[in-house]
Amino acid sequence: MSTNRKPIVYVDMDDTICDYSTPHSKMLSENPWNKYPQSVYDFYRKLKPIEGAIESVKSLTDKYDVWILTRPSYLNPSCYTEKRLWVEDHLGLDWCEKLIICTDKSLMKGDYLIDDILCPDFEGKQIQFGTNEFPNWSSVIKEIL
Repeated sequence: MSTNRKPIVYVDMDDTICDYSTPHSKMLSENPWNKYPQSVYDFYRKLKPIEGAIESVKSLTDKYDVWILTRPSYLNPSCYTEKRLWVEDHLGLDWCEKLIICTDKSLMKGDYLIDDILCPDFEGKQIQFGTNEFPNWSSVIKEIL
């Protein structure tokens, strides 16, 4: 029995499609007393997209069933809403139906996981964004399109 489903691709948010590290580091240096800048209200919503990320993620939809898969910060309960609003702001309302917020990405079944951090128990192929092999979105697209 054959299936006509598209392969599933999960794409992480923080440091994969949006720049988490730059504002996090900046806030740490400006306010060293706050060890958890991600706990500040609106931190996630204000993150800037990584160059080429938005266009690249959208371009994957012709060949793949693309989902945004992100881990929440338990230090900021607002991050669930902020990440949802970020997706709407940068990808559009339709993408909010393709947003999964999950603390354990290894529970997800899929063909690819594009993430800056490896998930040892994910069963599909992993593309570690931000490494020498995949330093930017052009290298990711070249690999899987």
